[in-house]
Amino acid sequence: MKFLGGVFLLVLLISSCVPANKYNELVEKEKLCSEELNKYKTSALNAQAEAADFKSKHSLLTKQVSQLKSDTTKLGADYRTMYAKYAKLAQINESLETTYNKLRLTGAKESAHLHSDLESKQIELQKKEDALLKLEKELLEKQALLVEREQRVNELETIIREQDEATQLLKSKVANALKGFANKGLKVEEKNGKIYVSLEAKLLFNSGSTSVETEGQEALIDLAKVLETEKDLEIIVEGHTDTDKMAGTKHPKNNWELSVLRSTSVIEIMLANSDINPTQLMAAGRSEFIPVDPNDKAKNRRIEIIISPNLNALYEIIGR
Repeated sequence: MKFLGGVFLLVLLISSCVPANKYNELVEKEKLCSEELNKYKTSALNAQAEAADFKSKHSLLTKQVSQLKSDTTKLGADYRTMYAKYAKLAQINESLETTYNKLRLTGAKESAHLHSDLESKQIELQKKEDALLKLEKELLEKQALLVEREQRVNELETIIREQDEATQLLKSKVANALKGFANKGLKVEEKNGKIYVSLEAKLLFNSGSTSVETEGQEALIDLAKVLETEKDLEIIVEGHTDTDKMAGTKHPKNNWELSVLRSTSVIEIMLANSDINPTQLMAAGRSEFIPVDPNDKAKNRRIEIIISPNLNALYEIIGR
């Protein structure tokens, strides 16, 4: 602006003292100078914009160069690592090629031997597979059998438990029915899943007699009434004597006869006074040969009524 003012002042001074043509020439030059000045200003602004753009590009390129340097460093390290692996693999490959060439040069004989060995191994493998299949089949059969056996064991355990419970309940019934005779030579106990009712001879018989006395009959009738509703029982009536020999010549002539006759007398009373099925009863004589107390003859003279559960259900399961 100062420059334009000076020019304008100069023009005024000249115009006052120079001719018109000179003045016009100066005005034209001033116009040309203004245009050229505007051109330079525009060029300067463009140059500044280009400089800013170049600076931005320079900054971006600087970052890219830095990143490329970092990448190049990493690639260099990766290359060296890869080259080391390659060198090692090349060495291994060379060794394998050497081995392969040696093996190839061994000839058809060794190849045939290897082929024969391979066939032998395949045959052996097939045999082992067959044996394995056979074992697998046997295992499946054993597993099926085990399941079946476990089922049978469970059934047996259930039946045994139920019979155990039934035996204990029956023992309680028998003991309650005969509790009035507890101190008169009668005893009730459970052994091996069976109920033993032991009646000393003094409660039932006079010496050498096979006829049951009145009090003994009452005990037998009470017992029979308890047992008549139990249809799944086996009842054995055993007669036992002491070691004293029979003196008479009439029946019973010996302790065998006496023991058997006494057991049949007991059975007759039980059948006559209850609805017990006769097929559930069995009479047996043991004579003197199973004493309970060798030093007490009175205890050995007795009737034992052995009450056993019917084991047909168990036998059926066991026999399957």
